[in-house]
Amino acid sequence: MDPPSPTPSSSSPSSAAAPPTPPDALPASYPMQSSVSNSSSTSPATLLSATPSSKSVADVQANGNGTSIIRRKITSLVGFSNLPAQHHRRSVRKGFDFNVMVVGESGLGKSTLVSTLFNMPLAPPRAAPYSSASAPKTVSIQSISSEIEEKGVKLRLTVVDTPGFGDLINNDDAWRPIVSNVEQRFDSFLEGENTYNRSKVTDSRIHACIYFIAPTGHSLKALDVEVMKKLHHRVNLIPVIAKSDIMSDEEITAFKARIRADLEHHKINIFETPRYELDSDKSMEEKTSIMSKIPFAIVGASSEITTPDGRIVRGRKYPWGIVEVDNEDHCDFVKLRAMLVQNFMEELKEYTDEVLYENYRAQKLIAMGVSQDQSVFKEISPSSKMEEERALQNARLQKMEAEMKMVFQQKVAEKEQKLKRSEDELFARHREMKQQLEKERRELESKLAQAELERHAMPEEKNTKKKFSLRS
Repeated sequence: MDPPSPTPSSSSPSSAAAPPTPPDALPASYPMQSSVSNSSSTSPATLLSATPSSKSVADVQANGNGTSIIRRKITSLVGFSNLPAQHHRRSVRKGFDFNVMVVGESGLGKSTLVSTLFNMPLAPPRAAPYSSASAPKTVSIQSISSEIEEKGVKLRLTVVDTPGFGDLINNDDAWRPIVSNVEQRFDSFLEGENTYNRSKVTDSRIHACIYFIAPTGHSLKALDVEVMKKLHHRVNLIPVIAKSDIMSDEEITAFKARIRADLEHHKINIFETPRYELDSDKSMEEKTSIMSKIPFAIVGASSEITTPDGRIVRGRKYPWGIVEVDNEDHCDFVKLRAMLVQNFMEELKEYTDEVLYENYRAQKLIAMGVSQDQSVFKEISPSSKMEEERALQNARLQKMEAEMKMVFQQKVAEKEQKLKRSEDELFARHREMKQQLEKERRELESKLAQAELERHAMPEEKNTKKKFSLRS
């Protein structure tokens, strides 16, 4: 056996002769490093590009921010391709949680369908139907938890039932206990996230809500529309037509079309199968087939019966024939199970966590007066930081300049008003003085005229006196 090769270090000739990775070959989010660095500060991407034995194919793309993103496809074995196996090992060890709520009127087979989905009875047999005197006054919420195992995979299943829904005379507020229960579960999870030990938080959020529609064959009831409008922002809504075996294929097709039209008209969102870039044509075809069956026409039956040809199937036996639950020609149970359990259970949980719960959490925090500063999520770049600071400084200078202009204009306006008042006062004083002088002039002229009259009268008086003296 050959001796093991020594571990390369930063002082080995091979590592010293390796050319450094150019700056433009690093990912956009990778921090720039100096040209001289030791092996401890060298990133894995740098080692891959610097090692002659490893090969990679790079695809450079530019995002909307002008930053280059390098996507590399490694042609040599590194080992991180085993991450799915590691995730599978951890998931099997920890197990899975799944919470499903069933909403619908009594007698539509909610418990039977859930037992059929997971191939085991999850709830004890129901008691005899209640009389009118003992009928519940409101919708109640019942939660049943069970741990089931299949091929070594454990699932902690919680089924939330809503007995009493639609059974009252006045069902205007039938949605309130259901929505309140969903929001209470959100609040409980939010409170658990704020504790010091979040590892023990139990995920009690509703991951899927199966809404049962009565097989009337007409359209959605006003109660169905109102409840689904209240629920579709809080849960993944999956509508199903209960007991579809009482309708013909033509009636089911027409009923589905009316339900889809009502959902679109009232803008009610239902869960849709996600589409991914790596989906194969077969996977895309399967997803399209599942979505085309919504709302699912289902038949629930947990008992096994024997067909005339000797097969043992799950279904219901009627005088006219047998309805097989697992036969896609008879009902859509297989499609419902494929969406809810087999293919998209993790997507249901992911959408609940990342969209529905986050929206509720944001609304809750905003109502409490807590706002999020979105700037903390921005990538920090020295050049962009300088640009932002320059823009802030320019804005500050422009604001100061505008304030100085405003103050200057205000001072000028005040000075103009003061000068105008002084000018008006001077004009008023000049006018008064002119009027006074005119008055004095008129008085002097009148006095002068009086004096002239008196002067002309004085000689006549003297002549009169002289004449009188001569006669005497």
